[in-house]
Amino acid sequence: MVDAFRSPLAPDALAGQVAIVTGGGTGIGAATARAVVAAGGSVAICGRRPEPLEVVAEALGERCLARPCDVREPEQVAGFLDAVADRFEHVEVLVHSAGGQFAAALEQTPLRGMRAVHRLNVDAVWDLTQQVATRWMIPNRGGFIAFLGFSPRRGIPSFVHSSMARSALETFAAGIALEWSKYGIRAVCVAPGLVQTEGVLQYGGQEVVDGFAEQIPMRRAGTPEEVAATIAFLASAGGAYITGTTVVVDGGADAWGMGERPPPLEP
Repeated sequence: MVDAFRSPLAPDALAGQVAIVTGGGTGIGAATARAVVAAGGSVAICGRRPEPLEVVAEALGERCLARPCDVREPEQVAGFLDAVADRFEHVEVLVHSAGGQFAAALEQTPLRGMRAVHRLNVDAVWDLTQQVATRWMIPNRGGFIAFLGFSPRRGIPSFVHSSMARSALETFAAGIALEWSKYGIRAVCVAPGLVQTEGVLQYGGQEVVDGFAEQIPMRRAGTPEEVAATIAFLASAGGAYITGTTVVVDGGADAWGMGERPPPLEP
């Protein structure tokens, strides 16, 4: 069990900063929105379902803007960014928490399925990053971008399509460090391992989560708040010299590998 989480961030660590958090209605995205506001910042959250966004916005008050938006759809993204500009005028932080995948064996994943996953986890991320950077970060000569990767980073059985997509985000973070450091923009891929969220529970419930936790050196799932606090720290002055790399938040899972015997060979 995990003791009640207490963020180490000062209440003014992100004062004056505005963060966009995609997928901000649930899981790591919602926890990140809460962490930003708790550290003195403001946040604009989006997601496909309005109901969870409204819950988060009501809890965070006037420093939170919530708007339904499917980041795969350019017209919806444009409307969301216009709303952010009207409300806050500037953006210093972009957190790509929206994502999705499905469980399927490699040989049973059709090309269209792989493309659907990459459209959300890579194509939409590329587009939104460019738009936020050119609209706010490059002109203002500063900003921080966080991508959400996967751990173990070697690939995960039944999720090869999404592991491929998430590894692209590690390269994206490195590329931003190479090309946009001259603008004062930093980027980090944060790679969570097993994290206790509603999204993880849909792959078999608590029993499956507990089983995976036994394969992790720390013997537990992480919490959304632990990942969110890492992102908020990286966005703060404490992370000012960190860019172009991957920060793994996984209880040792990446170091351990898959932590189980490989499947038997097929005759």
